[in-house]
Amino acid sequence: MARAAESAAVQALRNVMQRVQQASDRANRPVSQVRVVAVSKTKPVAVLQEVYDAGYRHFGENYVQELIDKAPQLPEDIKWHFIGHLQSNKAKALVTGVPNLYMVEGVDSQKVANHLDRAVSGLGRQPLKVLVQVNTSGEESKSGVEPSECVELAKHVKEECPNLQFSGFMTIGMLDYTSTPENFKTLANCRERVCKELDISVEECELSMGMSGDFELAIEMGSTNVRIGSTIFGAREYPKK
Repeated sequence: MARAAESAAVQALRNVMQRVQQASDRANRPVSQVRVVAVSKTKPVAVLQEVYDAGYRHFGENYVQELIDKAPQLPEDIKWHFIGHLQSNKAKALVTGVPNLYMVEGVDSQKVANHLDRAVSGLGRQPLKVLVQVNTSGEESKSGVEPSECVELAKHVKEECPNLQFSGFMTIGMLDYTSTPENFKTLANCRERVCKELDISVEECELSMGMSGDFELAIEMGSTNVRIGSTIFGAREYPKK
């Protein structure tokens, strides 16, 4: 059987999916409510293709140029997620260079939202899903709006950016990319307030939280979107033996 020759990344992804299932079970949530984004930064296209061939479609990148370089080399039905801080002057290049961009995680200012909105309007594509990035740890080095400003930015995207679809919130957590239950709770509180104030259902408002080190906890605390890099693809640049 071909299965014996499965790549390390595909095996690792299967293992992650099993852990997602178990975390969902513990939280009494259907596993269908949790999306896994395979974050493939610094990894060669061939490795992504193996994961794609195993049936996987949601991939994420952190650098605009890397995503613009990779996207044309891979199948068009991949759903790309741009993850992290996006400079407003790169919004147009990103949207133009990646026609199959599925979601931007996340928008952290009205300026970035406006640039993305304009870029999408010029393309005649479906509205682009965006998550508002919230700085839940209070660390200066982290991008994202303060939790107290989350409603205001979500409202701006929803009401002033017709080519964007406000789809929820994301957070990165602490400096070492781990998160505490408090970080996750803060994001869930943002969702609660926004759903109430903007009159949108909780199902329409995603929580993107949880990475390789803490995705199980995140799922147990309500995450709908976990971003897994090193656990699937190995450490960046220096693959583990």
